[in-house]
Amino acid sequence: MPELEQDIIISEHRTGKRMDHMAYLPDMEVISSDLMEQVITKMNAYDYNIYTAADVEQALNQEILREQDFAALLSPAAEEYIEEMAQRARMETRKHFGNSVFMFTPLYISNYCENYCVYCGFNCHNRIHRAKLNQDEIRKEMNAIAATGLEEILLLTGESRKMSDVEYIGEACKIAKGYFKQVGLEVYPMNSGEYRYLHQCGADFITVFQETYHPDKYEMLHLAGHKRVFPYRFHAQERALLGGMRGVGFAALLGLADFRRDAFATGMHAWLLQRKYPHAEISFSCPRLRPIINNDKINPKDVRETQLLQIICAYRIFMPFASITISTRECQQFRDNIIKIAATKISAGVGVGVGGHDGTKKGDEQFEISDARSVEEVHQAIIRQGLMPVMSEYIYTG
Repeated sequence: MPELEQDIIISEHRTGKRMDHMAYLPDMEVISSDLMEQVITKMNAYDYNIYTAADVEQALNQEILREQDFAALLSPAAEEYIEEMAQRARMETRKHFGNSVFMFTPLYISNYCENYCVYCGFNCHNRIHRAKLNQDEIRKEMNAIAATGLEEILLLTGESRKMSDVEYIGEACKIAKGYFKQVGLEVYPMNSGEYRYLHQCGADFITVFQETYHPDKYEMLHLAGHKRVFPYRFHAQERALLGGMRGVGFAALLGLADFRRDAFATGMHAWLLQRKYPHAEISFSCPRLRPIINNDKINPKDVRETQLLQIICAYRIFMPFASITISTRECQQFRDNIIKIAATKISAGVGVGVGGHDGTKKGDEQFEISDARSVEEVHQAIIRQGLMPVMSEYIYTG
């Protein structure tokens, strides 16, 4: 972490004064883009209560959805059409992805974090066991994961440039490329040059959770650290594409704020970015809040499973070519059902603490998972659904 930035964060902790969550810190790259203004304007104008059954029916009858059709499918009126939405979503999924369901697993290589996000188990004030894998430990973890047959991995860290700098993540990518066909990253936002370096090291795509697209709510939830800067986080996917990444993933953490507006903003963000960068591969994650260490009151109680299904179906119908990931935050039954309808990627053999795939967990978990099945168990579950498990969604021809 740059010394000036670190000094700002230390000062925040000591004085209790918060930095402006809309102002960039030194060394944060500012790109020329109006996407954030477009998305926030559209989200603020989104009144989901104005949509009627007729609007939902019209949306479902559109071959290619318009912005207002997507808005209708996320409205309360669309909850009465969940069966019709699921059928349309399933049709789009089979049309564009066939019977394939892609499998992967995450590997947390560090859980050190310098942010104070009140809902996250890794937050810097939460008393958990911190750890960071060295290169030998990373190799052992990846060797154990590769032995299960998986060919895609998602590397994660806590958001600490000091403990997990760009070079450290780059070395992990280089190691991963020796074991896996596809390498994804879910780490702290970076500048485009840093994303370019990681792409050269072997990373194919990045995922960034905006958490919530409501700037005021975002400020309340992110009390200190690099992550507090809302616009820098928002533009991470665009900087990644400028740095050469092939694909980018989007998500709001459903339950932090108004989930319908957050889901709408997520869709708008992805849709507008793909219009600007037509070559970009787009993916969605649809996480709900989960309990964390030292705070079991954090739960997805504000977003029911039927509403989660509605959101996932709306994403599929609106952007039929996008990949949709269903994580172990959700229960086994929901995950098995949603891959029949709209999700195209599923995690398996998951641990959300540092390490653990080789039998030795090094650090505590980010949140509590709901589906702890092994790779083989998920593989067999996909087959029972009449679907085809696929270990990598990308074929390199060069």
